[in-house]
Amino acid sequence: MNYLSMKNITKHFGAISALQGVDFNIKAGEVVGLMGDNGAGKSTLMKIIAGNLRPSTGEISVQGKQAVFSNPLDARRLGIEIVYQDLALCDNLTAAANVFLGRELRSGFGIFHRLKHTAMNERAADLFKELKSETRPKDLVERMSGGQRQAVALARTRLSDPKLVLLDEPTAAISVRQVAEVLARIAQLRNTGHAVILVSHRMGDVFEVCDRVVVLRRGRKIADKPIRQSSPEEVTGLITGAIEAV
Repeated sequence: MNYLSMKNITKHFGAISALQGVDFNIKAGEVVGLMGDNGAGKSTLMKIIAGNLRPSTGEISVQGKQAVFSNPLDARRLGIEIVYQDLALCDNLTAAANVFLGRELRSGFGIFHRLKHTAMNERAADLFKELKSETRPKDLVERMSGGQRQAVALARTRLSDPKLVLLDEPTAAISVRQVAEVLARIAQLRNTGHAVILVSHRMGDVFEVCDRVVVLRRGRKIADKPIRQSSPEEVTGLITGAIEAV
């Protein structure tokens, strides 16, 4: 059974059609690459899945049950987390503080409470270990590499034990070594049964770690096929319009 299924999704912004009749699905333990040129509709589709936008028409189901996302909390309650390209981290805080930002562990009640720093550091350390990252809970984010920052953002999504993780350009503007680290973490998520949607312009990354590739062009889905049945040349042709559809 698909973890997430979307049927005939459309999204209109006034007279502009950002998505036109898009079907999309993903299973647990599957990594799907979502590709397309700027303005193809990738970000709009991701925002709908994450609960930031509501589709104009169409149906969404999670684990076979119809779902309506009015806001990101609705998506999170159903096991969906997103990591945006800018990561939304606070540079002046530690790794553990960023992981628990907005979901801090506290003791006491009312105005008489304190943060449970030791417990948060220990839990963050466990999450970094699961992700096979050398990031330490007390490290300041402002001193981290791009790969370490991605580890913090991924650890934050793991805090709620999501079933589906959305990654928006996670390997943009980081070094070759850090790219390898991020791709290894995506593979680790798949190996632990998570579904992952990877939005990327980096063809090599998609063909290295994804099981399937979905291509959007001008708001329409024009390809959806296993990676082993496609090629970087074919996907490039689909994105640019040199190939109409497959």
